[in-house]
Amino acid sequence: MMTEKEKMITGEHYSAVDATLIKDRRRAKNLLHRLNITEYRITKKAREIIQELIPNTGDKFYIEPPFHCDYGYNIYCGENVYFNVNCVVLDCAPITIGSNVFFAPGVHLYTATHPLDAILRRTHESALPITIGDDCWIGGNSVICPGITIGKGCVIGAGSVVTKDIPENTLAVGNPAKVIRKLNQ
Repeated sequence: MMTEKEKMITGEHYSAVDATLIKDRRRAKNLLHRLNITEYRITKKAREIIQELIPNTGDKFYIEPPFHCDYGYNIYCGENVYFNVNCVVLDCAPITIGSNVFFAPGVHLYTATHPLDAILRRTHESALPITIGDDCWIGGNSVICPGITIGKGCVIGAGSVVTKDIPENTLAVGNPAKVIRKLNQ
């Protein structure tokens, strides 16, 4: 039988009040407190906190505090990834980010979702992975919804809400985000 953590990571309905998940979130919150409050400036100590919080990153991974996430261990990044201030990453399911990806201020990545059935929603939630390809720029205050894939080379305009997959090398804007043109052609 799968643990609640295994269910969470694989997209099954799970109980978020599971003791292991509570412990994992508490660990992340303690590290985030140290990053966002105690260190705040990017120092050697802040880099150590970031590495402990989000161990699955390439070189040149940079976070501008404040930053928020649920677990940290479900965030996988390539080389040269930058999160500007006030980004929120609900990483209940894996979030895979390519190399050379830049997140403007206030970007939110949500893998967490909830059942439409009201009774089930009282006790369970679920999560769907997010994938963002290489060389993307996600504009300020954009929201990436659960289960979304953004292809390589994309630009997501500021304030967009991405509810459907975005093909590579395109510019998408709006709420909901719509592709308005191809890029690099």
